Amino acid sequence: MDNKKEAIIQSAINVFREKGIDKATVSDIVKGAGIAQGTFYLYFSSKLAVMLSIAEVMTDKILAEVQENVHDDLPFDRKLEIVVDIVFDLTKEYRDVFALIYAGLASTEYMLEWVTIYESYYAWFSDQLEQAKADGVIRDSLNPKRTAEILIGLIEDAAEQTYMYSHQDDSKAALKKKEVLDFAGHALGI
Repeated sequence: MDNKKEAIIQSAINVFREKGIDKATVSDIVKGAGIAQGTFYLYFSSKLAVMLSIAEVMTDKILAEVQENVHDDLPFDRKLEIVVDIVFDLTKEYRDVFALIYAGLASTEYMLEWVTIYESYYAWFSDQLEQAKADGVIRDSLNPKRTAEILIGLIEDAAEQTYMYSHQDDSKAALKKKEVLDFAGHALGI
């Protein structure tokens, strides 16, 4: 990603956080990015078009954390636990950004692009499930690709319920994580 596009995305995050999506303008975003308004339109067709890139940045952030912390030599149940911890931690840290993304994407035609943004994350998780299946750690009858999508949805939804829709304390978050892991473990046949 080039520096101007990164500056636009970061400025958009800041402006959307400060003013909300409806009150934010392209002028506000370009001012924060230190670029001309015409430059903005080289990258994005509207302020809402930036939402896809913000979503991509956040998804890349999750995947980078997961890839950095989930090592091949770990048992699958430990890998799953680390993924859950990372998703919960990042959702807590960036809850306002995730809320912006969902509000922005839900109000645009870009919601269908969500799957494209998640492709590499789904592929990584699917590979982990494929390996666990080959190792006989999880049930043989599951489809790794579909299961990856379902598990990521489950983990993210639980994290969002915990941090975006209510302000739960760490002990309640720990209980929710345990429930997610127990549920996933049973579903996977661990």
